[in-house]
Amino acid sequence: MAPQYAPSLRSRLAPLLLFLQTGFIVIYAFYTEIDRNIKNGIKLLDIYPEFQDVNAMVILGFGFLCTFLVRYAFSGFGFNLLVAVMATQWAVILNGIESLYWGKIRLDLRSLVVAEMCTASALISIGAVLGKTNPVQLILLSLLEVSGFVLNKWVLQTLLKVRPLNSIMMLHIFGAFFGFMVTWILCQKGSEQPFEKEKFDRKTGLLSMLGTVFLWMFWPSFNSVLVVDRPAGRRVEAVCSTYLALAVSAVTAAAVSVLCSPRGKLNPIHMQSSIFAGGVAVGVSISVVHQPWEAMTIGFIAGVVSTIGFRYLKSHMLLTFQCHDTCAVLGTHGLPGLLGWLAHLLLQIKDCNDHTMAIRFAVFHICALLITITISLSTGIITGLLLKWNFWRPPQAKKCFDDQAFWEFPHLLVRK
Repeated sequence: MAPQYAPSLRSRLAPLLLFLQTGFIVIYAFYTEIDRNIKNGIKLLDIYPEFQDVNAMVILGFGFLCTFLVRYAFSGFGFNLLVAVMATQWAVILNGIESLYWGKIRLDLRSLVVAEMCTASALISIGAVLGKTNPVQLILLSLLEVSGFVLNKWVLQTLLKVRPLNSIMMLHIFGAFFGFMVTWILCQKGSEQPFEKEKFDRKTGLLSMLGTVFLWMFWPSFNSVLVVDRPAGRRVEAVCSTYLALAVSAVTAAAVSVLCSPRGKLNPIHMQSSIFAGGVAVGVSISVVHQPWEAMTIGFIAGVVSTIGFRYLKSHMLLTFQCHDTCAVLGTHGLPGLLGWLAHLLLQIKDCNDHTMAIRFAVFHICALLITITISLSTGIITGLLLKWNFWRPPQAKKCFDDQAFWEFPHLLVRK
């Protein structure tokens, strides 16, 4: 007898996707236009390679990174693509709302890059609930998360006068805490123990490592694409700092992984989740990192914190809070992001000669973090409560982490 999987999503997924996509087409038809200014076009051609790098990170990097589960590889990659393209369209609209007062939303490569970076925060959050949700829930989560992140970005830039680069780079902290709160709200009975199908093998582990390599290679572009090259050389400085932090965090993650292993062996999950911790940390503090040793120190500490956090934090969260975090986003993005925030604070104070200005900056910097965490937790609670509604037909615990719940595999059909 054929196994019984999750109920059909025909009446949920298809109408939702068609409704959202039709709505986006209508909005783009009446309220957007492509920026054809020749001068701006010449400038934007300079960032087209960085746009390609960011696009590869969002689609290939995060997509392959989510394929480590043996029976959830198709869903990990396919749902990542579906969520990314929907969330990016929504982010473009939200980021351009202010320009509607003076006309239409202007589309260019920069607006697409910013939208994809907002989408990256949603993909980070999805890592916390990977395998435990259906695509309907993931689409809703991404739209609400992007809305919350754009709101947080607007609050930081409007009330605290935070630079656009610094407000957008808070995406790691926002996405990690948002995902943590959503997975805590969605915690099901029986989640106190590891899921039976939550396993990985060599093939899926290799695919996941491919995603890690994509992220590692293109992370310098991710951190530098929005850096204003004034004074000259700031973008080169950001690229070099990011690479050095990534290199040091990769070496450190390997060393700490061996030390944390009872048998003294490398753990592939530790490696693929922690070798880019330096890129996360230095990205949050990229505007104040000017010396190679600063970036390398940040990368070293980030590698240690991320690997230890991944090794112990996930299990302790499961035992203490009954909170199951599939990809351990709190240890992979949350802790390195907080480390980058702290490095930003310390380096800014070090470079400030006026004590009054240093204290004022510290107060505003702390307020920016508190606002980000507050908005991420509150929107995460709202999203979690919405997604917990049975109307969306969430999968049962015994049916999680299984592609056959959502994908059709002809060679696996049971013939009667």
